[in-house]
Amino acid sequence: MSKEHLIIFDTTLRDGEQSPGASMTRDEKVRIARALEKMRVDIIEAGFPIASPGDFEAVKAVAEAVTDSTVCGLARALDKDIERAGEALKPARSARIHTFLATSPIHMREKLRMTPDEVVENAVKAVKKARQFTDDVEFSPEDAGRSEVDFLCRVIERVIDAGASTINIPDTVGYNIPHQFGQLIRTLIERIPNADKAIFSVHCHNDLGLAVANSLAAVRNGARQVECTINGLGERAGNAALEEVVMAVRTRQDVFDCDTRLDTTQIVPCSRLVSSITGFPVQPNKAIVGANAFAHESGIHQDGVLKSRETYEIMRAEDVGWSENHIVLGKHSGRNALRARFRDLGIEFDSEEALNEVFIRFKELADRKHEIYDEDLQALVSATASDAEERYKLVYLSVTSETGEKPLARVTLNVDGEEHSSEAIGGGPVDAAYKAIEEIIGSDSELKLYSVNNITSGTDAQGEVTVRLEKEGRIVNGQGADTDIVIASAKAYLNALNKLAAPALTPHPQHGSV
Repeated sequence: MSKEHLIIFDTTLRDGEQSPGASMTRDEKVRIARALEKMRVDIIEAGFPIASPGDFEAVKAVAEAVTDSTVCGLARALDKDIERAGEALKPARSARIHTFLATSPIHMREKLRMTPDEVVENAVKAVKKARQFTDDVEFSPEDAGRSEVDFLCRVIERVIDAGASTINIPDTVGYNIPHQFGQLIRTLIERIPNADKAIFSVHCHNDLGLAVANSLAAVRNGARQVECTINGLGERAGNAALEEVVMAVRTRQDVFDCDTRLDTTQIVPCSRLVSSITGFPVQPNKAIVGANAFAHESGIHQDGVLKSRETYEIMRAEDVGWSENHIVLGKHSGRNALRARFRDLGIEFDSEEALNEVFIRFKELADRKHEIYDEDLQALVSATASDAEERYKLVYLSVTSETGEKPLARVTLNVDGEEHSSEAIGGGPVDAAYKAIEEIIGSDSELKLYSVNNITSGTDAQGEVTVRLEKEGRIVNGQGADTDIVIASAKAYLNALNKLAAPALTPHPQHGSV
Protein backbone atom coordinates (compact mmCIF):
# COMPACT_ATOMS: atom_id res chain seq x y z
CA MET A 1 0.00 0.00 0.00
CA SER A 2 1.54 3.31 -1.11
CA LYS A 3 1.93 6.10 1.41
CA GLU A 4 0.36 9.53 1.03
CA HIS A 5 2.69 12.36 0.06
CA LEU A 6 3.72 14.72 2.86
CA ILE A 7 4.59 18.05 1.23
CA ILE A 8 7.66 19.85 2.59
CA PHE A 9 7.38 23.63 2.41
CA ASP A 10 10.74 25.21 3.26
CA THR A 11 10.70 28.78 4.53
CA THR A 12 14.39 29.19 5.39
CA LEU A 13 14.70 32.04 2.89
CA ARG A 14 11.69 33.89 4.29
CA ASP A 15 10.86 33.08 7.92
CA GLY A 16 14.39 31.82 8.60
CA GLU A 17 15.75 35.15 7.42
CA GLN A 18 13.72 36.90 10.11
CA SER A 19 16.26 35.71 12.70
CA PRO A 20 18.12 38.87 13.79
CA GLY A 21 21.36 38.97 11.82
CA ALA A 22 20.36 36.23 9.37
CA SER A 23 19.69 38.45 6.34
CA MET A 24 20.93 36.94 3.10
CA THR A 25 21.99 38.51 -0.16
CA ARG A 26 20.28 37.65 -3.41
CA ASP A 27 23.12 35.37 -4.50
CA GLU A 28 23.14 33.60 -1.13
CA LYS A 29 19.41 32.97 -1.40
CA VAL A 30 19.89 31.47 -4.85
CA ARG A 31 22.66 29.17 -3.54
CA ILE A 32 20.42 27.92 -0.74
CA ALA A 33 17.44 27.56 -3.09
CA ARG A 34 19.48 25.38 -5.44
CA ALA A 35 20.53 23.20 -2.50
CA LEU A 36 16.88 22.86 -1.43
CA GLU A 37 15.90 21.96 -4.98
CA LYS A 38 18.64 19.30 -5.07
CA MET A 39 17.16 17.91 -1.85
CA ARG A 40 13.80 17.73 -3.69
CA VAL A 41 11.98 20.13 -1.39
CA ASP A 42 8.45 20.56 -2.79
CA ILE A 43 7.97 24.28 -2.15
CA ILE A 44 10.56 27.00 -1.47
CA GLU A 45 9.22 30.18 0.13
CA ALA A 46 11.78 32.59 -1.31
CA GLY A 47 10.85 35.77 0.52
CA PHE A 48 8.46 38.63 1.07
CA PRO A 49 8.59 40.68 -2.16
CA ILE A 50 6.89 43.81 -0.83
CA ALA A 51 9.39 44.12 2.06
CA SER A 52 12.05 45.87 -0.03
CA PRO A 53 13.46 46.11 -3.57
CA GLY A 54 16.22 43.73 -2.46
CA ASP A 55 13.75 41.10 -1.31
CA PHE A 56 11.77 41.49 -4.55
CA GLU A 57 14.92 40.91 -6.61
CA ALA A 58 15.89 37.92 -4.47
CA VAL A 59 12.50 36.23 -4.96
CA LYS A 60 12.70 36.93 -8.68
CA ALA A 61 16.24 35.50 -8.88
CA VAL A 62 15.16 32.31 -7.07
CA ALA A 63 12.16 32.03 -9.40
CA GLU A 64 14.55 32.22 -12.37
CA ALA A 65 17.06 29.73 -10.92
CA VAL A 66 14.73 26.99 -9.66
CA THR A 67 12.91 24.65 -12.05
CA ASP A 68 11.98 21.50 -10.12
CA SER A 69 10.48 23.00 -6.95
CA THR A 70 7.54 25.39 -6.62
CA VAL A 71 8.67 28.92 -5.69
CA CYS A 72 6.47 30.82 -3.26
CA GLY A 73 6.22 34.48 -2.28
CA LEU A 74 4.57 35.80 0.87
CA ALA A 75 2.01 38.61 0.76
CA ARG A 76 -0.23 40.25 3.30
CA ALA A 77 -3.92 40.38 2.39
CA LEU A 78 -3.34 43.64 0.50
CA ASP A 79 -3.59 44.26 -3.24
CA LYS A 80 -0.15 45.93 -3.40
CA ASP A 81 1.52 42.98 -1.64
CA ILE A 82 -0.14 40.40 -3.87
CA GLU A 83 0.64 42.30 -7.06
CA ARG A 84 4.29 42.63 -6.01
CA ALA A 85 4.49 38.91 -5.26
CA GLY A 86 2.89 38.05 -8.58
CA GLU A 87 5.41 40.22 -10.42
CA ALA A 88 8.40 38.67 -8.61
CA LEU A 89 7.17 35.14 -9.34
CA LYS A 90 6.61 35.68 -13.07
CA PRO A 91 9.78 33.76 -14.11
CA ALA A 92 8.88 30.69 -12.01
CA ARG A 93 8.00 27.46 -13.77
CA SER A 94 5.71 26.69 -10.82
CA ALA A 95 4.59 29.59 -8.59
CA ARG A 96 2.58 29.94 -5.39
CA ILE A 97 1.34 33.04 -3.58
CA HIS A 98 1.02 32.69 0.19
CA THR A 99 -1.28 35.33 1.66
CA PHE A 100 -2.27 35.73 5.28
CA LEU A 101 -4.51 37.62 7.66
CA ALA A 102 -4.77 37.36 11.44
CA THR A 103 -7.83 35.66 12.95
CA SER A 104 -7.21 35.58 16.72
CA PRO A 105 -9.30 37.98 18.84
CA ILE A 106 -6.22 39.80 20.15
CA HIS A 107 -4.75 40.29 16.66
CA MET A 108 -8.06 41.41 15.12
CA ARG A 109 -8.69 43.83 17.96
CA GLU A 110 -5.20 45.22 18.69
CA LYS A 111 -3.31 44.92 15.39
CA LEU A 112 -5.78 44.89 12.52
CA ARG A 113 -8.53 46.98 14.16
CA MET A 114 -11.01 44.92 12.11
CA THR A 115 -14.28 43.21 12.96
CA PRO A 116 -14.60 39.46 12.28
CA ASP A 117 -16.80 40.20 9.27
CA GLU A 118 -14.16 42.55 7.84
CA VAL A 119 -11.48 39.89 8.30
CA VAL A 120 -13.54 37.34 6.37
CA GLU A 121 -14.23 39.84 3.60
CA ASN A 122 -10.56 40.84 3.26
CA ALA A 123 -9.34 37.23 3.34
CA VAL A 124 -11.67 36.23 0.52
CA LYS A 125 -10.71 39.30 -1.48
CA ALA A 126 -7.00 38.51 -1.07
CA VAL A 127 -7.37 34.93 -2.26
CA LYS A 128 -9.36 36.02 -5.31
CA LYS A 129 -6.73 38.63 -6.09
CA ALA A 130 -3.92 36.07 -5.81
CA ARG A 131 -5.78 33.72 -8.15
CA GLN A 132 -5.33 36.32 -10.88
CA PHE A 133 -1.60 35.48 -10.84
CA THR A 134 -1.54 31.74 -10.12
CA ASP A 135 -3.87 28.82 -9.48
CA ASP A 136 -1.69 27.78 -6.53
CA VAL A 137 -2.78 29.99 -3.62
CA GLU A 138 -2.14 29.34 0.06
CA PHE A 139 -3.98 31.14 2.83
CA SER A 140 -2.85 31.39 6.47
CA PRO A 141 -5.07 32.59 9.32
CA GLU A 142 -2.26 34.17 11.33
CA ASP A 143 -2.23 33.21 15.02
CA ALA A 144 -4.64 30.36 14.30
CA GLY A 145 -3.38 28.60 17.42
CA ARG A 146 -5.09 31.26 19.56
CA SER A 147 -8.14 31.75 17.31
CA GLU A 148 -11.71 30.67 18.06
CA VAL A 149 -12.50 27.41 16.30
CA ASP A 150 -15.94 28.50 15.06
CA PHE A 151 -14.46 31.60 13.45
CA LEU A 152 -11.57 29.63 11.95
CA CYS A 153 -14.04 27.24 10.32
CA ARG A 154 -15.98 30.19 8.89
CA VAL A 155 -12.91 31.93 7.43
CA ILE A 156 -11.37 28.76 6.01
CA GLU A 157 -14.59 27.60 4.34
CA ARG A 158 -14.91 30.96 2.60
CA VAL A 159 -11.30 31.16 1.38
CA ILE A 160 -11.45 27.61 0.02
CA ASP A 161 -14.59 28.63 -1.92
CA ALA A 162 -12.61 31.65 -3.17
CA GLY A 163 -9.89 29.41 -4.60
CA ALA A 164 -7.31 28.68 -1.88
CA SER A 165 -5.90 25.21 -2.50
CA THR A 166 -3.72 25.08 0.64
CA ILE A 167 -4.80 26.13 4.12
CA ASN A 168 -1.95 26.71 6.54
CA ILE A 169 -2.64 26.66 10.28
CA PRO A 170 0.20 28.54 12.01
CA ASP A 171 1.11 28.39 15.67
CA THR A 172 2.50 31.90 15.26
CA VAL A 173 3.67 32.42 18.83
CA GLY A 174 4.60 28.81 19.69
CA TYR A 175 1.80 28.58 22.26
CA ASN A 176 0.29 25.20 21.43
CA ILE A 177 0.79 21.75 22.97
CA PRO A 178 0.95 18.66 20.67
CA HIS A 179 -2.30 16.92 21.64
CA GLN A 180 -4.17 20.25 21.55
CA PHE A 181 -2.74 21.29 18.19
CA GLY A 182 -3.31 17.87 16.62
CA GLN A 183 -6.94 17.94 17.76
CA LEU A 184 -7.37 21.42 16.25
CA ILE A 185 -6.27 20.13 12.84
CA ARG A 186 -8.60 17.12 13.07
CA THR A 187 -11.52 19.34 14.15
CA LEU A 188 -11.03 21.76 11.26
CA ILE A 189 -10.84 18.97 8.68
CA GLU A 190 -13.95 17.27 10.09
CA ARG A 191 -16.06 20.41 10.54
CA ILE A 192 -15.33 22.43 7.40
CA PRO A 193 -17.68 21.22 4.63
CA ASN A 194 -15.25 21.83 1.73
CA ALA A 195 -12.08 20.74 3.59
CA ASP A 196 -11.53 17.99 1.02
CA LYS A 197 -10.86 20.64 -1.64
CA ALA A 198 -7.67 21.88 0.07
CA ILE A 199 -4.48 20.53 1.59
CA PHE A 200 -4.07 21.40 5.27
CA SER A 201 -0.64 22.67 6.30
CA VAL A 202 1.02 23.66 9.58
CA HIS A 203 3.63 26.26 10.46
CA CYS A 204 4.87 25.92 14.04
CA HIS A 205 7.18 28.16 16.03
CA ASN A 206 9.48 26.82 18.71
CA ASP A 207 8.95 29.19 21.65
CA LEU A 208 8.22 26.26 24.00
CA GLY A 209 10.52 23.84 22.16
CA LEU A 210 7.50 22.04 20.67
CA ALA A 211 7.55 23.09 17.00
CA VAL A 212 8.51 19.65 15.66
CA ALA A 213 6.25 17.82 18.11
CA ASN A 214 3.29 20.04 17.19
CA SER A 215 3.97 19.58 13.47
CA LEU A 216 4.11 15.79 13.81
CA ALA A 217 0.91 15.78 15.89
CA ALA A 218 -0.76 17.72 13.09
CA VAL A 219 0.47 15.23 10.48
CA ARG A 220 -0.95 12.39 12.57
CA ASN A 221 -4.30 14.20 12.45
CA GLY A 222 -4.51 14.88 8.73
CA ALA A 223 -2.13 17.72 7.83
CA ARG A 224 -0.31 16.94 4.59
CA GLN A 225 2.08 19.88 4.37
CA VAL A 226 4.64 20.98 6.97
CA GLU A 227 6.30 24.39 6.85
CA CYS A 228 9.80 24.25 8.29
CA THR A 229 13.36 25.57 8.00
CA ILE A 230 16.86 24.16 7.76
CA ASN A 231 18.41 23.87 11.25
CA GLY A 232 15.16 25.21 12.73
CA LEU A 233 16.22 28.75 11.78
CA GLY A 234 13.69 31.51 12.40
CA GLU A 235 12.69 34.50 14.46
CA ARG A 236 12.67 34.23 18.26
CA ALA A 237 13.24 30.53 19.11
CA GLY A 238 12.94 29.47 15.48
CA ASN A 239 10.70 27.17 13.46
CA ALA A 240 10.16 23.45 13.15
CA ALA A 241 13.45 21.96 11.89
CA LEU A 242 13.07 20.40 8.44
CA GLU A 243 15.61 17.69 9.14
CA GLU A 244 13.85 16.58 12.33
CA VAL A 245 10.37 16.49 10.78
CA VAL A 246 11.53 14.61 7.70
CA MET A 247 13.60 12.02 9.55
CA ALA A 248 10.96 11.45 12.24
CA VAL A 249 8.40 10.62 9.56
CA ARG A 250 10.90 8.55 7.56
CA THR A 251 12.17 6.62 10.61
CA ARG A 252 8.75 5.97 12.14
CA GLN A 253 6.84 4.67 9.15
CA ASP A 254 5.05 2.35 11.56
CA VAL A 255 3.35 5.44 12.99
CA PHE A 256 2.90 7.75 9.98
CA ASP A 257 0.74 6.88 6.98
CA CYS A 258 2.62 9.35 4.76
CA ASP A 259 6.20 10.11 3.69
CA THR A 260 8.18 12.86 1.99
CA ARG A 261 9.93 12.66 -1.37
CA LEU A 262 13.14 14.26 -0.13
CA ASP A 263 16.62 13.04 -0.93
CA THR A 264 17.70 12.91 2.71
CA THR A 265 21.38 12.48 1.81
CA GLN A 266 21.35 16.22 1.04
CA ILE A 267 20.30 17.21 4.57
CA VAL A 268 23.76 17.63 6.11
CA PRO A 269 25.30 19.50 3.12
CA CYS A 270 22.30 21.86 3.09
CA SER A 271 22.55 22.36 6.86
CA ARG A 272 26.22 23.31 6.54
CA LEU A 273 25.49 25.71 3.69
CA VAL A 274 22.77 27.53 5.63
CA SER A 275 24.95 27.69 8.73
CA SER A 276 27.91 29.12 6.81
CA ILE A 277 25.80 31.75 5.01
CA THR A 278 23.80 32.93 8.02
CA GLY A 279 26.60 32.65 10.57
CA PHE A 280 24.38 30.62 12.90
CA PRO A 281 26.47 27.61 14.00
CA VAL A 282 24.76 24.27 14.57
CA GLN A 283 25.03 23.10 18.17
CA PRO A 284 27.00 19.82 18.47
CA ASN A 285 24.10 17.94 20.09
CA LYS A 286 21.53 19.11 17.53
CA ALA A 287 19.42 16.21 16.24
CA ILE A 288 20.33 14.84 12.79
CA VAL A 289 22.84 17.55 11.76
CA GLY A 290 24.84 18.20 14.94
CA ALA A 291 28.46 17.03 15.01
CA ASN A 292 27.64 14.62 17.86
CA ALA A 293 24.38 13.29 16.38
CA PHE A 294 26.00 9.96 15.46
CA ALA A 295 28.94 10.00 17.91
CA HIS A 296 29.20 7.45 20.73
CA GLU A 297 31.35 8.23 23.77
CA SER A 298 30.01 5.69 26.24
CA GLY A 299 31.90 2.40 26.21
CA ILE A 300 28.63 0.49 26.50
CA HIS A 301 27.21 2.34 23.50
CA GLN A 302 30.39 1.87 21.48
CA ASP A 303 30.40 -1.85 22.18
CA GLY A 304 26.77 -2.17 21.17
CA VAL A 305 27.20 -0.22 17.93
CA LEU A 306 30.26 -2.26 16.96
CA LYS A 307 28.25 -5.47 17.42
CA SER A 308 25.10 -4.16 15.73
CA ARG A 309 24.48 -0.57 14.66
CA GLU A 310 20.77 -0.82 15.47
CA THR A 311 21.48 -1.21 19.20
CA TYR A 312 22.00 2.54 19.59
CA GLU A 313 21.38 4.09 16.14
CA ILE A 314 17.88 4.41 14.71
CA MET A 315 19.14 6.00 11.47
CA ARG A 316 22.20 5.51 9.28
CA ALA A 317 24.49 8.53 9.30
CA GLU A 318 25.04 8.25 5.54
CA ASP A 319 21.27 8.45 4.91
CA VAL A 320 21.24 12.07 6.03
CA GLY A 321 24.48 13.04 4.31
CA TRP A 322 27.22 12.33 6.84
CA SER A 323 30.26 10.99 5.05
CA GLU A 324 33.31 9.01 6.04
CA ASN A 325 35.29 10.84 3.34
CA HIS A 326 37.45 12.92 5.68
CA ILE A 327 40.35 14.10 3.48
CA VAL A 328 38.97 15.86 0.47
CA LEU A 329 41.77 17.67 -1.29
CA GLY A 330 45.36 18.81 -0.79
CA LYS A 331 47.90 21.31 -2.12
CA HIS A 332 48.57 19.22 -5.24
CA SER A 333 44.90 19.02 -6.26
CA GLY A 334 43.94 20.80 -9.45
CA ARG A 335 41.11 23.08 -10.53
CA ASN A 336 39.02 20.25 -12.03
CA ALA A 337 39.25 18.16 -8.85
CA LEU A 338 38.13 21.19 -6.86
CA ARG A 339 35.22 21.83 -9.22
CA ALA A 340 34.14 18.17 -8.99
CA ARG A 341 34.19 18.21 -5.19
CA PHE A 342 32.17 21.41 -5.07
CA ARG A 343 29.65 19.80 -7.42
CA ASP A 344 29.38 16.87 -5.00
CA LEU A 345 28.64 19.41 -2.26
CA GLY A 346 25.88 20.96 -4.39
CA ILE A 347 27.85 24.13 -5.16
CA GLU A 348 27.99 25.36 -8.75
CA PHE A 349 29.90 28.38 -10.06
CA ASP A 350 28.33 30.85 -12.48
CA SER A 351 31.64 31.52 -14.23
CA GLU A 352 35.24 30.37 -14.54
CA GLU A 353 36.27 33.63 -12.89
CA ALA A 354 34.26 32.75 -9.76
CA LEU A 355 35.88 29.31 -9.62
CA ASN A 356 39.34 30.82 -10.12
CA GLU A 357 38.86 33.17 -7.16
CA VAL A 358 37.99 30.24 -4.90
CA PHE A 359 40.86 28.18 -6.37
CA ILE A 360 43.37 30.89 -5.43
CA ARG A 361 42.08 30.90 -1.85
CA PHE A 362 42.15 27.10 -1.84
CA LYS A 363 45.84 27.05 -2.78
CA GLU A 364 46.64 29.64 -0.12
CA LEU A 365 44.85 27.55 2.50
CA ALA A 366 46.53 24.33 1.32
CA ASP A 367 49.93 25.89 1.93
CA ARG A 368 48.99 26.36 5.58
CA LYS A 369 46.78 23.32 6.14
CA HIS A 370 47.74 19.84 4.97
CA GLU A 371 44.26 18.33 4.78
CA ILE A 372 41.31 20.19 3.27
CA TYR A 373 37.84 19.11 4.40
CA ASP A 374 34.36 19.72 3.02
CA GLU A 375 33.73 22.25 5.80
CA ASP A 376 36.86 24.15 4.72
CA LEU A 377 35.54 24.32 1.17
CA GLN A 378 32.16 25.66 2.34
CA ALA A 379 33.98 28.39 4.28
CA LEU A 380 36.09 29.28 1.24
CA VAL A 381 33.00 29.84 -0.91
CA SER A 382 31.30 31.96 1.75
CA ALA A 383 34.44 34.08 2.23
CA THR A 384 34.87 34.63 -1.51
CA ALA A 385 31.20 35.57 -1.98
CA SER A 386 31.38 38.17 0.81
CA ASP A 387 34.53 39.73 -0.66
CA ALA A 388 32.60 40.97 -3.69
CA GLU A 389 30.86 43.60 -1.56
CA GLU A 390 33.79 44.65 0.65
CA ARG A 391 34.28 48.31 1.43
CA TYR A 392 36.78 47.56 4.21
CA LYS A 393 39.58 45.07 3.55
CA LEU A 394 42.23 43.72 5.87
CA VAL A 395 45.70 44.47 4.52
CA TYR A 396 47.89 43.78 7.57
CA LEU A 397 47.41 42.58 11.14
CA SER A 398 50.06 42.08 13.81
CA VAL A 399 49.31 41.26 17.43
CA THR A 400 51.86 41.09 20.23
CA SER A 401 50.71 39.10 23.25
CA GLU A 402 52.93 38.07 26.15
CA THR A 403 52.57 37.11 29.79
CA GLY A 404 52.20 40.11 32.10
CA GLU A 405 51.74 42.62 29.28
CA LYS A 406 48.59 43.94 27.61
CA PRO A 407 48.27 42.77 23.97
CA LEU A 408 49.07 45.33 21.27
CA ALA A 409 47.49 45.14 17.79
CA ARG A 410 48.66 46.95 14.67
CA VAL A 411 46.19 47.03 11.79
CA THR A 412 46.22 48.33 8.22
CA LEU A 413 42.93 48.46 6.33
CA ASN A 414 42.01 49.34 2.77
CA VAL A 415 39.03 51.69 3.06
CA ASP A 416 37.43 52.64 -0.25
CA GLY A 417 40.75 52.13 -2.01
CA GLU A 418 42.95 54.00 0.49
CA GLU A 419 45.12 52.42 3.19
CA HIS A 420 44.80 53.48 6.82
CA SER A 421 46.76 52.18 9.81
CA SER A 422 46.21 52.20 13.55
CA GLU A 423 47.27 50.42 16.73
CA ALA A 424 45.53 49.76 20.02
CA ILE A 425 45.93 47.96 23.35
CA GLY A 426 43.23 45.58 24.53
CA GLY A 427 42.29 43.09 27.20
CA GLY A 428 43.20 40.28 24.80
CA PRO A 429 44.55 39.95 21.25
CA VAL A 430 41.10 39.97 19.66
CA ASP A 431 39.96 42.93 21.75
CA ALA A 432 43.10 44.83 20.75
CA ALA A 433 42.53 44.05 17.06
CA TYR A 434 38.89 45.20 17.23
CA LYS A 435 39.85 48.44 18.97
CA ALA A 436 42.47 49.15 16.31
CA ILE A 437 39.89 48.53 13.57
CA GLU A 438 37.41 50.84 15.31
CA GLU A 439 40.09 53.56 15.50
CA ILE A 440 40.08 53.56 11.70
CA ILE A 441 36.41 52.99 10.89
CA GLY A 442 34.59 54.51 13.86
CA SER A 443 31.42 52.50 13.31
CA ASP A 444 29.96 53.09 16.80
CA SER A 445 28.35 49.66 16.55
CA GLU A 446 27.76 47.40 19.54
CA LEU A 447 29.21 43.89 19.63
CA LYS A 448 26.33 41.60 20.63
CA LEU A 449 27.92 38.21 19.99
CA TYR A 450 31.39 36.75 19.54
CA SER A 451 31.56 33.02 18.85
CA VAL A 452 34.42 30.72 17.81
CA ASN A 453 34.00 27.27 16.28
CA ASN A 454 36.59 24.98 14.79
CA ILE A 455 35.57 24.07 11.26
CA THR A 456 37.41 20.75 11.41
CA SER A 457 39.55 18.89 13.93
CA GLY A 458 43.29 19.16 14.48
CA THR A 459 45.64 21.91 15.61
CA ASP A 460 45.87 23.23 12.04
CA ALA A 461 42.09 23.48 11.72
CA GLN A 462 40.50 26.64 10.44
CA GLY A 463 38.73 28.57 13.14
CA GLU A 464 35.39 30.05 12.15
CA VAL A 465 34.42 33.20 14.01
CA THR A 466 30.92 34.66 14.08
CA VAL A 467 30.23 38.17 15.35
CA ARG A 468 26.93 40.00 15.64
CA LEU A 469 26.87 43.79 15.54
CA GLU A 470 24.01 46.17 16.22
CA LYS A 471 23.74 49.79 15.18
CA GLU A 472 20.61 51.93 15.35
CA GLY A 473 18.36 48.88 15.56
CA ARG A 474 19.97 47.09 12.64
CA ILE A 475 21.56 43.72 13.42
CA VAL A 476 24.06 41.94 11.17
CA ASN A 477 26.21 38.83 11.40
CA GLY A 478 29.78 38.63 10.19
CA GLN A 479 31.87 35.54 9.58
CA GLY A 480 35.56 34.90 9.08
CA ALA A 481 37.67 31.78 8.81
CA ASP A 482 41.39 31.29 9.05
CA THR A 483 43.94 28.95 10.60
CA ASP A 484 44.92 31.94 12.78
CA ILE A 485 42.00 32.67 15.10
CA VAL A 486 42.91 36.36 15.57
CA ILE A 487 42.93 36.91 11.80
CA ALA A 488 39.63 34.99 11.56
CA SER A 489 38.23 37.32 14.22
CA ALA A 490 39.33 40.41 12.32
CA LYS A 491 37.82 39.05 9.10
CA ALA A 492 34.52 38.36 10.85
CA TYR A 493 34.41 41.84 12.35
CA LEU A 494 35.14 43.48 9.00
CA ASN A 495 32.58 41.25 7.28
CA ALA A 496 29.93 42.53 9.69
CA LEU A 497 31.08 46.14 9.30
CA ASN A 498 30.84 45.81 5.51
CA LYS A 499 27.25 44.64 5.90
CA LEU A 500 26.46 47.61 8.13
CA ALA A 501 28.02 49.94 5.55
CA ALA A 502 25.91 48.48 2.73
CA PRO A 503 22.28 49.52 2.15
CA ALA A 504 19.89 47.21 4.00
CA LEU A 505 18.47 44.69 1.55
CA THR A 506 15.51 43.83 3.75
CA PRO A 507 14.02 45.48 6.78
CA HIS A 508 13.37 43.07 9.62
CA PRO A 509 9.89 42.00 8.40
CA GLN A 510 8.12 41.23 11.66
CA HIS A 511 4.90 42.34 9.98
CA GLY A 512 5.48 39.35 7.68
CA SER A 513 5.19 36.81 10.47
CA VAL A 514 3.07 33.72 10.05
